[in-house]
Amino acid sequence: MRVTRSIIPNLFTLANLFCGFGSILASSQGEFERAAMLILLSGVFDALDGVIARLVRSTSEFGVELDSLCDAVSFGVAPSVMLWNVFFYQWLNWGLLLASLPALMGVLRLARFNVQLTSMEDKAYFRGMPIPAAAFTIVSYVLFTHLSGDVAPEWQPALITAMVVMVSLAMVSTIKYDNMPRPTKRGIRERPVVFVVFLAGLLAALLTEGKAIFPFMVLYMVGGAVRHAIYLIRTGGKDEADDTLEEPDPDPFSM
Repeated sequence: MRVTRSIIPNLFTLANLFCGFGSILASSQGEFERAAMLILLSGVFDALDGVIARLVRSTSEFGVELDSLCDAVSFGVAPSVMLWNVFFYQWLNWGLLLASLPALMGVLRLARFNVQLTSMEDKAYFRGMPIPAAAFTIVSYVLFTHLSGDVAPEWQPALITAMVVMVSLAMVSTIKYDNMPRPTKRGIRERPVVFVVFLAGLLAALLTEGKAIFPFMVLYMVGGAVRHAIYLIRTGGKDEADDTLEEPDPDPFSM
């Protein structure tokens, strides 16, 4: 095998997969806090691989495909396994279906992204909630709300089910969600408000030891949907011009 400079970002991508695999094992052993931390660490590696690929100028279709395969495990399968072991095992077949939704919808989301990708450059938006954001929403709810005892036992089934369904549908929707802005002068100058919001969310998560992650992710998910709805109302139902990472057509599914 010929070693090229693309091996550097690919190693970070594989580290993402390694953490996802570790999270699955941790969830299977009932170590949910460790499983959640490994998924968050997968997100760190997922963000770094793209940055490093651009720094060493080694972006490629191979890297995109590898990244999607690893994301499917770390942000799709791993959260689904966590959901099954935390709660949905009690509902047997129905629980299996509900727990699998993040993995199923996440894989559809990644497949749509890959077939519609036309450029390696960063753009302002994603079409549909990104699968890492969906995974962070799920694991932060499980860790800081479901397992913390803040929710009364009689409300837990309804809340965790609603959360899983909403996050899964958000991934395969055509709602435009903000891409995480790059911490560069150009990125800050072009989208200062988005940068400040993401920075505030990061600081809040650090100061609250992770407890602010779930409220921030809910704000991200709902805020994108509300903004999209307002735009459609103002334009009479006409979708906005595409400036996402993906072309609007062909679309294997539309919601």
